[in-house]
Amino acid sequence: MRPSGGIPHGAHDHPSENLTFPPDHDRRGTGLTGQNAGVAGGDDVRALVEVLQPGSASRRARAVVREVLREAGLDDDAVSDAETIVAELAANAERHACPPYELRVLGLDGAPAWCEVVDGDPDLHEVRIILDLLHSVEEIGLPLLAENGRGLLLVHRLSQGRCHVHPATAHTTGTPGKAVTFALPTHR
Repeated sequence: MRPSGGIPHGAHDHPSENLTFPPDHDRRGTGLTGQNAGVAGGDDVRALVEVLQPGSASRRARAVVREVLREAGLDDDAVSDAETIVAELAANAERHACPPYELRVLGLDGAPAWCEVVDGDPDLHEVRIILDLLHSVEEIGLPLLAENGRGLLLVHRLSQGRCHVHPATAHTTGTPGKAVTFALPTHR
């Protein structure tokens, strides 16, 4: 999987706080709709927001990412990697955090660029520690992540280190929480 470029300017630390999300999304084209949030350089930033129901969050997140990336014309390997990442993040949200759960696909100039899984737990501490550790070492042994973090290790590897955690607010409820974000693949 070849991740897309950097997080859009102005959205680095808190992408979801710089966007206006639509209550419904449009499945035409890339499936990315919403108001133009605008970032430096006049880029068009759009978002798709999908509520993920407890018990089926992982399956629904995979289906939405698959649809968006296939509509964008990405190859099966790239789609599969992105599906694996989002399924792991949604499963982690259900296992370790409370609802609401949301999937957000952020597009830049009409192309899917970033994806995030939002949950209702505002505590970033543990996820941030694991991601910081993964970003700081070249090779990490699985014994170090024996208790927690193997899913984030998979996310880190498949996204080539382009994954982050940041504070977020659930679009649907206004509940403070966190989002784990990763770069989506682009055309090779």
